[in-house]
Amino acid sequence: MAGKFKIAAWVTAGVLTGALATLQLQAMARSAVSPLPLEELQQFAAVYGLIKADFFEPVEGKKLVENAINGMVNNLDPHSEYLDKKNFKEFRESTSGKFVGVGIEISAEDGLVKVVSPIEGSPAARAGIQAGDLITRIDDTPVKGLPLSQAVKLMRGKPGTKVVLTILRKSENRTFNVTVTREEIHVQSVRGKIVAPGYAWVRITQFQSDTLADFMKKIDEFYKQDPKLKGMVLDLRNDPGGLLESAVGVASVFLPPDVVIVSTRGQIPEANVSYRNTPSDYSRIPGDNPLSSLPAAVKTLPLVVLVNGGSASASEIVTGALKDYKRAVVMGTQTFGKGSVQTVLPLGPDTALKLTTARYYTPNGESIQAKGITPNYFVDPLPTGDPYAALRMREVDYKNQIGTGVESADSTGIKDELRKQEDARRLLEAEIEKDPNKFPKLPEYGSKDDWQLEQALNELQGKPVVTTKLLAKADEKSARPTPTAPTSATVPASKPANSLVPAKK
Repeated sequence: MAGKFKIAAWVTAGVLTGALATLQLQAMARSAVSPLPLEELQQFAAVYGLIKADFFEPVEGKKLVENAINGMVNNLDPHSEYLDKKNFKEFRESTSGKFVGVGIEISAEDGLVKVVSPIEGSPAARAGIQAGDLITRIDDTPVKGLPLSQAVKLMRGKPGTKVVLTILRKSENRTFNVTVTREEIHVQSVRGKIVAPGYAWVRITQFQSDTLADFMKKIDEFYKQDPKLKGMVLDLRNDPGGLLESAVGVASVFLPPDVVIVSTRGQIPEANVSYRNTPSDYSRIPGDNPLSSLPAAVKTLPLVVLVNGGSASASEIVTGALKDYKRAVVMGTQTFGKGSVQTVLPLGPDTALKLTTARYYTPNGESIQAKGITPNYFVDPLPTGDPYAALRMREVDYKNQIGTGVESADSTGIKDELRKQEDARRLLEAEIEKDPNKFPKLPEYGSKDDWQLEQALNELQGKPVVTTKLLAKADEKSARPTPTAPTSATVPASKPANSLVPAKK
């Protein structure tokens, strides 16, 4: 797949001279699309010069340029951004699934940091930290009221360094200190288990570089435990997306060879392409096929995909493909609706531009941008509904989202709906702040209290499914049909520059 990722990368050679040289190179590469606006650039240079000369105190030139780039990029859409040295490093860590830290998944609770789960084999797990523990101090810093991002920053550091965590364990009614040595952590984006005889549940938290390999290992484990597997639940709830090639690979596990998984369309020819179920479109190693050892039974194994408003981007690619081919029943709530493709263009060794370069389309040619994917069955997280529904942001809630390309993104109707949603969000936030105990906690995914998983198993076992709203037609509720080609698919001859993945230099 590396052969497809041939976007040019331009390296700056100086503060201003290098920036101008970069602009010239990019202008030559993209001159067919849009020439450089010389008059506007002269105006920019004039403002830059006046600030440097006349501002009441000296301003670093690099800061001015970065602020200008941020202003230029941030107003395009919610997902384009300039990645400075720190953010570019964090981005690469998030897609690789590797970072240096203590190895815990965390959330906020009562103003403290709650351990959702220690990562298996991590320093935190070896130190005895347990799910449900509350962290009250990180070294000498009290955690109360600290943003989660700041808590994460304090726990990360260089390999081999130590951090002291003060733990409140409510189950034992005690507080104690744990010294943990930081090391490189590999985040497993795939986890799963046999949840009932003959039925497996597998969850993908994010599509990372190792996700397909980990997914294959998990399937292999399932078939070793139960060679006569009867059905599977693919859990993509709150999966924010990630690498396109990993999403194509996971969808390919369940679909016939060479079918279209997703198509992209953008301004430049390289952005107009279809990705298929073929090793060259999902393998990171040329000539390698990660799916060669796949059990044949997986191709026809009854499948339910669980999604919600946090299922976005790459997870919507997988869901859209499996739904369009009627390979799976989709259950849960409306997905996030991020139907745009971001390409990461390095500007140098430590910085990059993450730019929206295309919309993507499901095999049936539909854009889910600002709409999302509609489940076959609407099932809320609790039998009584979703008490936090008004708090959930979706793509359509962003004021500068790019729209579907068919209808205006800033129409009066959409603006009115956004105002109503914002009002409802504020009211619910005020209610929760006033009496947080009034609102139930949502069950942990994959637990015995997971209502949506219970309904997914009911569907696989032929039992009644309790839904919020039934959208599936009779033929969709019956036995899964043999996958067939969708009604339409765009298949350009060329392959794209990389989408949702860092560009190769």
